[in-house]
Amino acid sequence: MAGLKYMSGFGNDFSSEDPRCPGALPEGQNNPQLCPYGLYAEQISGSAFTCPRPANKRSWLYRILPSVKHKPYSPVHCGNITESWNEADPDPNQLRWLPFLIPKSLDKKVDFVSGLNTICGAGDAKSRNGIGIHMYTCNTSMVDSCFNNSDGDFLIVPQQGDVLITTEFGKMMVEPKEICVIQQGMRFAVEVFGESRGYILEVYGAHFELPDLGPIGANGLANPRDFLCPVAWYEDRTVSSGYTIINKYQGQLFACQQDFSPFNVVAWHGNYTPYKYDLEKFMVINSVAFDHADPSIFTVLTAKSIRPGVAIADFVIFPPRWGVAEHTFRPPYYHRNCMSEFMGLIKGHYEAKEEGFLPGGGSLHSMMTPHGPDAYCFEKNSTTELEPERVAEGTMAFMFESSFSMAVTKWGLETCQRLDKTYYQCWEPIRSHFNPSWRPYRK
Repeated sequence: MAGLKYMSGFGNDFSSEDPRCPGALPEGQNNPQLCPYGLYAEQISGSAFTCPRPANKRSWLYRILPSVKHKPYSPVHCGNITESWNEADPDPNQLRWLPFLIPKSLDKKVDFVSGLNTICGAGDAKSRNGIGIHMYTCNTSMVDSCFNNSDGDFLIVPQQGDVLITTEFGKMMVEPKEICVIQQGMRFAVEVFGESRGYILEVYGAHFELPDLGPIGANGLANPRDFLCPVAWYEDRTVSSGYTIINKYQGQLFACQQDFSPFNVVAWHGNYTPYKYDLEKFMVINSVAFDHADPSIFTVLTAKSIRPGVAIADFVIFPPRWGVAEHTFRPPYYHRNCMSEFMGLIKGHYEAKEEGFLPGGGSLHSMMTPHGPDAYCFEKNSTTELEPERVAEGTMAFMFESSFSMAVTKWGLETCQRLDKTYYQCWEPIRSHFNPSWRPYRK
């Protein structure tokens, strides 16, 4: 959106005030007896108070009215968002979904919250350890309502349609091939401009951070300066008909009413903020000799577990890049993994499966379930003459990878009616090339 401004950097300590109220940030302290402009000081903590300084996350918000001023919460219908991982029997098969359908606005108005659908997940929000993977499919903007996730962070990946996200910290326009992260407890509303669809990775009990670079060195992958944080913007608006706050808490939805907009933060400072990132700015690392580096080299963000090197969830992309490896089968190899892999496609096609895996759809390869290129991809790339080539040009695929063994919901297996039950057939034409008479060629 023209005119929106951002601040640059990942995890920085930012300060911002709406230019309509210069000097709204208190000087020299967080919580003065009287705040400038008669504002209320309110802290939002994203970590325990006693976390080590590098991991300590908090921001101070200076607002017209504090967020505590609301009527009691009451349960509301959860729709297709769930944390009931036992509602369907386990399914270890390779799973693929056709593009998820977006409701037509002429049939029914569906906003971001009512359009949330849980596909799979694991763990427990109450014990602060787990993940959920959701799709949003909507056609109308949220009006006089906002969403607040008390369970965890949302990493939002728009696939179709721009979304304008208003938060307590300011506004962000997020387009396909960009992502945004709304961290635990932050209130936000989503405005759309037509039929919209996207993917969401939710993590409980950890926040996303940049992966360690190790031998890569100081530079590469997602650079910190390319992450953008909104600037302060407020509205002083009374809503006599009632403003609805929707809260996701312990896997359930609750709603309360208040008579004013929650986006009344005039100024704020801190390091616990929403942010966005343009995936096209990712600095790709790749093999320049032979064989494959592991796909972890494509990690944009990671939510670490307490086990070193093991993630609750990684967000990985497969962007356009050069393929130059010699004597190498270049597409992804056949594989069984101790991690779960959910893949989505924002645009174009995926190099290992040019047919069937479509933008707005997805696939899940569960723990130790075999997967890899389809028969056509193997035959083509086993015999083609190897030259430097552009890989994935005009496409953007991604993966949510997790150390959790994810359960698929009843909605994902049945209700959505998008499960591609022919998926397994893409491997059926694979044939044996074994030749016991083969001998190494000798000059």
